[in-house]
Amino acid sequence: MKKNIVVKVQSQSDVKFPEYKTAGSAGADVYAYLSEDISLAPGEFKLIPTGLFLEIPQGYEIQVRPRSGLAAKYGITVLNSPGTIDSDYRGEAKVCLINLGKKMVTISNGDRIAQFVLAPVCCASYQFSQTLSETKRGSGGYGSTGK
Repeated sequence: MKKNIVVKVQSQSDVKFPEYKTAGSAGADVYAYLSEDISLAPGEFKLIPTGLFLEIPQGYEIQVRPRSGLAAKYGITVLNSPGTIDSDYRGEAKVCLINLGKKMVTISNGDRIAQFVLAPVCCASYQFSQTLSETKRGSGGYGSTGK
């Protein structure tokens, strides 16, 4: 069962609010809010406005994630995926889309462009230490655990 956390939204009356498409959806679809179409050439990225201004409760963030349909069909994804909207940010939520596909793609007003996932945030206390505990992996980096 999903826990319902209220995120306050300020917007113009014609802005589409984030929307969960099914009862099991983790992400709410987010829509472009545009006065004119935006075209993305292959390799190009742009900030796409949503028209949404959010008040996210302290202790939470909204993760901005790609829509799988846009990625699979057109090669469109969120450049800084997942992007984070912090609880103390009050500006317009925008989505940085990039076209990794081979064809020009046009984004129109009302297109579903990303998903918002509300997530709890834990804060760490970073403390200096002279030593770190030993592990089997040790300092093995990228690819060190095999294929």
